[in-house]
Amino acid sequence: MEQYKYLDKEIQSEKHLSTLNVPVEMPVSELELQLNNSIKGLIYEDNSYEDDQDNLKARVWKLDRIRIAAKDSTFLFEVPLKIWVSAGYKISPLGITMSGYKDTEFSIRLRLISKIGISPSWQVHSDTYVDSYDWITEPNVKVGTFKIPIKAMVSRLLNRNFEKISSAIDEQINGTIDLKKYAEVAWNLARQPVLLSKEYDTWLVVQPSSVTMTPLLVNGNILRATIGVQAFTQTVTSVEKPTVPKASGLPKLQILDKVPGNFKIGLISLISYEEASRLASKNFSGKSYSFVKGQYTVQVTGIEMYGQNERLVIKVNLTGSMNGYIYLKGVPYYDPVTQMLSLKDLDYDLDTKNSIIRTANWLLQGKFSKMMENALVFPVGEQISSTRKIIQQLIKSYKVTDGIQLKGELSEIAPDRVYLTPKHLYSVVFAQGNVSLKVHGLKGF
Repeated sequence: MEQYKYLDKEIQSEKHLSTLNVPVEMPVSELELQLNNSIKGLIYEDNSYEDDQDNLKARVWKLDRIRIAAKDSTFLFEVPLKIWVSAGYKISPLGITMSGYKDTEFSIRLRLISKIGISPSWQVHSDTYVDSYDWITEPNVKVGTFKIPIKAMVSRLLNRNFEKISSAIDEQINGTIDLKKYAEVAWNLARQPVLLSKEYDTWLVVQPSSVTMTPLLVNGNILRATIGVQAFTQTVTSVEKPTVPKASGLPKLQILDKVPGNFKIGLISLISYEEASRLASKNFSGKSYSFVKGQYTVQVTGIEMYGQNERLVIKVNLTGSMNGYIYLKGVPYYDPVTQMLSLKDLDYDLDTKNSIIRTANWLLQGKFSKMMENALVFPVGEQISSTRKIIQQLIKSYKVTDGIQLKGELSEIAPDRVYLTPKHLYSVVFAQGNVSLKVHGLKGF
């Protein structure tokens, strides 16, 4: 009797948990370029004399290109700054009191050290503090012939306001690197069904579920991290493009010390029982088989197939020394070497065996079941090979968006199992390989 644990729809909706690992690389020079494009003009200003015990106003601009050096997770920023100061003065030369305000401009080279990280909400954050600075040009204020010493006052002003300046730099850095925007683009693109085989109406549907990432580290002047996207993959047979649920939004990011360096995609090939029976009948029908040195001969006139839980039932119609049906059962499996759907442990059904023992014991002696096991193979590898080629071509050089390119390679196909449904035999395999995401030239990144 036919018995099935799975329906076609259940196999096609069965989700195979896979991990897509994406090494991300960004030259520090690219970060330097984007930071310079972002930080322009005025960085900080203090327009109140009352807020400053030294009776000073100040404005700070970026003077020249910011330079970045980095190692591991530590970044050294060298920031040339032009500073304008309006200083209040009060002097009494020769007993005559004079007071007022004088402006001066000078420049410094500021060195900041920063630690850059990523929060679970995908925000790049930096913790920056001033390491040191030196004068490019010094402040100088004169009233008439009198030189007012304000360098010490300006130094105190700078020391008290470095935190404000570094906070302004942090704000610019955090706004410059927008990982979330590009993660959302990749996340939503991954969810779009991909036609794997027009001939077999086969689609690959990916439903991402979570994202992990290693800390941002610099090695060889390259900013590197590895993103791991856990996703459920489905291979769906449909004439129309499958519909996907509405995106729930990018999940919180999990930061891990290490993300595995490969990915795995579940793929499905299928063959109907009618097609399998037709191929088997074409191979066996009309052929005669002799037993016991030619004393008995049977001819196969037809073959039917169906499922019984985990086993495939082979119903064979014989004529000749025996007229009637015999039933054999075997466990189907996908052989990655031959790329065939094959059978193992094929043997007579218990009722068939008992009947043969009583009426045609010679059939047991002829190893008919073993011959059937060796010959009953079905070519499903073409579907898998076609799917593999399409995915390989897709990830070989795939432009996700401006400045983001996906590159990868499939290294092997590993079998999982074969499912029997009322209509088909499904061979499930996993494609394994590696993928890298190249980031360059991102506008506004």
